[in-house]
Amino acid sequence: MQTPWEYRYAHRTQRMGSSVIRELLKLTEQPDIISFGGGLPAPEVFPVKEFQEACNQVLTDHGAQALQYSTTEGYLPLREMIARHNARYSVRVTAEHIMITSGSQQALDFIGRVFVNRGDYIVVEEPTYLGALQAWNAYGAQYITVRTDEHGMVMDELESALRIGPKFIYILPNFQNPSGCTLSLERRMKLVELADKYGVPIVEDDPYGQLRYEGEHIPSVATLDSRYRNDNGGEYTGNVIYLSTFSKLLAPGLRLAWVIAPPQVIRRLVMTKQAADLHTSSFNQHVAYEVAKNGFLDEHVKVIRATYKQRRDAMLEIMEEMFPPNVRWTKPQGGMFLWGMLPENVDAAEVLKTAIERKVAFVPGAAFHANGGGANTMRINFSYSTPETIREGISRLGTTLKEALKNGKK
Repeated sequence: MQTPWEYRYAHRTQRMGSSVIRELLKLTEQPDIISFGGGLPAPEVFPVKEFQEACNQVLTDHGAQALQYSTTEGYLPLREMIARHNARYSVRVTAEHIMITSGSQQALDFIGRVFVNRGDYIVVEEPTYLGALQAWNAYGAQYITVRTDEHGMVMDELESALRIGPKFIYILPNFQNPSGCTLSLERRMKLVELADKYGVPIVEDDPYGQLRYEGEHIPSVATLDSRYRNDNGGEYTGNVIYLSTFSKLLAPGLRLAWVIAPPQVIRRLVMTKQAADLHTSSFNQHVAYEVAKNGFLDEHVKVIRATYKQRRDAMLEIMEEMFPPNVRWTKPQGGMFLWGMLPENVDAAEVLKTAIERKVAFVPGAAFHANGGGANTMRINFSYSTPETIREGISRLGTTLKEALKNGKK
């Protein structure tokens, strides 16, 4: 039966949908289910002791300030620390270029509010991050998808997409969510050149950039854009909005992320944030700064890398042993995910139903395809579970896949 509420929702809600990942997490809260579904950091690496000490220190030294309203841009010492960190990677920014947000998801939403009109096109990778699609669907965005391979977005196919006149290009260059692939240096440079040629900005989403377990660091797209525009190392005024987060380096419960952009863009985002929530939690910002200052973050990320590398290696090893020979998967050099590709006639959503009966879960890949497709793909997280749990879970999943492929499950 319809209620009066049905006639009062805004038109934009018609394009809103629940996250398949959030819904799957509800389903897999049962303690006997091994879940590779969520993009969850390992709780074992959370610096609980450091947080306890930081909370006490903040309340002792800055209690009144940390518990008070604050500026929309964010806690100045925290923004200055982020600016210093970025300077090490050749992007010279100041606090004026930075705004703190309540997680990267809020930053994506604000970008939608500031830039996207109904019907605007956005270039995205295929597949791409589900959270970005959720954020921009509400503003009526349309998507031009560009194919990816093991080296990231295929640049030969990007130029034709740019001729359509998109509002911006959205890309996750490092250990992409969901595929785990990394955009090569050659393609990053080509991306910067093409974006400049067609006058299209880039939104670079980089939550996993410091989680590299092998291979050489590749400069960010923002760094390459800065070099392309200003070889003398001047202050950043470029074509890239850069996003990153403390969720993967400290703890996701903080809900702390940041945007780096030219000052005129930051000013627009600040006005948007003022209307949304005034500012991100003052206390959380003070605590994050207290924990991260004095070089702690540089040492702590080494612990995270070692832990996740061990888990990635365990997953890749047992997949080689247990998965059917006609199932393929990526072998990421970092991050938190790998991407499975089943035969074309197999529906991963149907496989999931059987997998859950065997007490193991993953995320079907269709949700990460902006314009449909990808029914035979799957995202698998390796960061959350211990190596022992990974071996058991992948064994269950391998058995499920063998049966599904034998039966030609559609």
